[in-house]
Amino acid sequence: MAKAFLPPGFRFHPTDVELVWYYLKRKIMGKPFHFEAIAEVELYKFAPWDLPDKSQLLSKDLEWYFFCPRDKKYPNGSRINRATDIGYWKATGRDRYVIHDSQTVGMKKTLVFY
Repeated sequence: MAKAFLPPGFRFHPTDVELVWYYLKRKIMGKPFHFEAIAEVELYKFAPWDLPDKSQLLSKDLEWYFFCPRDKKYPNGSRINRATDIGYWKATGRDRYVIHDSQTVGMKKTLVFY
């Protein structure tokens, strides 16, 4: 898919609720987007310095958004495979919940690359 060049002044900064309720929900339901702002990337296979080139939006912002399929470490296990050829991603800190109308609609994790 072609990368989108943003017009001057345009910024893609959705809230956590918008990411879950609009983008992720539409992705899961197979509904099309009016504007392809989020690329699907096997995030865990790349080092952080490789990610800006994988972004759907070409901008100088230091935030990128991706849909990432989860690859299990073992076929019957629940652990996620986050290893790359040169390192690995590790979840750190507490999970943070995305709340909408007093209900938990999602969860955020912080990942650090080692």
